Amino acid sequence: MSARTVALDHYRRRRRLADALAAVAARLWRRINPDDIARSWATALVDLVPVTNAAQLAAARTADAYLDAVLDAQGIDPTAEGRVVPAALAGVASDGRPLASLLYEPAIGTLSAIGAGATVDRALAGGYVSLDMMVRTQVADAGRAADQAALVTRPKATGYVRMLVGKSCSRCVVLAGKRFGWNAGFLRHPRCDCIHVPAAEDTPDDVMTNPKAYFESLSTAEQDRAFTAAGAQAIRDGADIFQVVNARRGARGLATAGARITAAEARMLRGGRDRGRLEAVDVYGRQLYVTSEGITTRGVAGTRLGARDTGVKRAGGRYRSARPPRLMPESIYQIAGDDRDEAIRLLRRFGYITT
Repeated sequence: MSARTVALDHYRRRRRLADALAAVAARLWRRINPDDIARSWATALVDLVPVTNAAQLAAARTADAYLDAVLDAQGIDPTAEGRVVPAALAGVASDGRPLASLLYEPAIGTLSAIGAGATVDRALAGGYVSLDMMVRTQVADAGRAADQAALVTRPKATGYVRMLVGKSCSRCVVLAGKRFGWNAGFLRHPRCDCIHVPAAEDTPDDVMTNPKAYFESLSTAEQDRAFTAAGAQAIRDGADIFQVVNARRGARGLATAGARITAAEARMLRGGRDRGRLEAVDVYGRQLYVTSEGITTRGVAGTRLGARDTGVKRAGGRYRSARPPRLMPESIYQIAGDDRDEAIRLLRRFGYITT
């Protein structure tokens, strides 16, 4: 089986998880009481949050097996210096706050739209679109974070190739087939379905996606939709696809989960409401995102950060929590820079991988 086939099978499994979660979210959203949106959605979250957590957990659990298979398909030694801890990547939103905080935002957006003059039906429809995007993105991000953590622990995999799946946007197309280092965060937008293909420097081209070949695989209408009518015509007339899209402009709106909040995600935080336990802290001159999820004595990260011995019991908490905040995986890669051993040490310290 080729690496490309392994990667596509991996994506399809993750996509089925996201589809199943989105169906649950849609069913719960339809039950909202239009006369009591806030309370009825808060009640629905009692069911949605654990299901979202379970979907993230299932997505993260496939990472080690995927890395073993995709590297083996390329003749690359998949020996790992640690294994992913799936639970460390589930139960928390991409930006580090609790899932409940994120998943309540569609109700806030719906109420804001009604306050601005929208009809209840229209506002609820808009809220559903946001909800669908959120749950799908959370599953994909948990899976991608697990994939990259698993990649970092395998020394023979020097990086990854970005592969397109489905009908991708122009921002993603210009990055298709591009090789990134093991410590490079995966740029994505909400509902992005591109995937990592972990690789070594001499990976065969069969796992790469050529942007121009992808463009030519689309119908004229699909080309126009992805690149705009004028841009697509220019490419058809022989213009360079990278110059037309403009790699810098094409990457606008893409961000790594946990590194910064995208414009779309920021809109979900209207007025800064309920930021949960997300914090931005200065670490050696960098503004990095951390989370206080999983740092109690019950969590792997909490145990490794000293919650039991030197932790404190915070107001309203049932268990002792570690004093240091917990770095998100993407922030770990920023701090470690090119030092892979340090990245592995930090992933282990913050509970994302085992020995």
